[in-house]
Amino acid sequence: LWAAGGDVPSCSPYSLRGRPAAPEAAESAAISFKQVTDHQTGLILICLKTSLYPSSKVSLVVNVASECGFTEEHYKQLQQLQRDFGPYHFNVLAFPCNQFGQQEPGSDKEIDSFVRRVYGVSFPLFSKIAVVGTGANNVYKYLVEASGKEPDWNFWKYLIDVNGKVVDAWGPKVSVKEIRPKIAEMVRQIILKKKEEL
Repeated sequence: LWAAGGDVPSCSPYSLRGRPAAPEAAESAAISFKQVTDHQTGLILICLKTSLYPSSKVSLVVNVASECGFTEEHYKQLQQLQRDFGPYHFNVLAFPCNQFGQQEPGSDKEIDSFVRRVYGVSFPLFSKIAVVGTGANNVYKYLVEASGKEPDWNFWKYLIDVNGKVVDAWGPKVSVKEIRPKIAEMVRQIILKKKEEL
């Protein structure tokens, strides 16, 4: 995890200063990257638009909350997705948000500790942000603009392809299991393409 003002791992094979990053650093960024400031989440916005983060991966971006009626089902299924597809060009990107029912009241540290202890979360968990309204983070401004769908509760899910394009978006009543086949097919296409390139 990274503290405010600290060094941030690269979102691509290049560091924030434009220098090539070590392969292991780039790889670890896809596992433990934590956003801490709007400036840094702005970097994720750029990376989503240019498909640099995660490099050559499908992403499912989700606004999460720890005290929601959808929490247990979603976290379990999201972690299962990460476990099954994480090694094969996929990442869940989770953004805690307290805007809907004040159901994410804890600090970043408390949220991180809770989801890792209770659900064994291994996907990237970012700092708490606003996803709607005038204070909405730039990542979500982009997602809403690109999809035409704005979150109205916790656990909205935005599916991003390897080119940074928003493929689709679903509210919390659509389970992760329901969209799993679509993700599986996108991941399969990446694997096939990479095999063809060998």
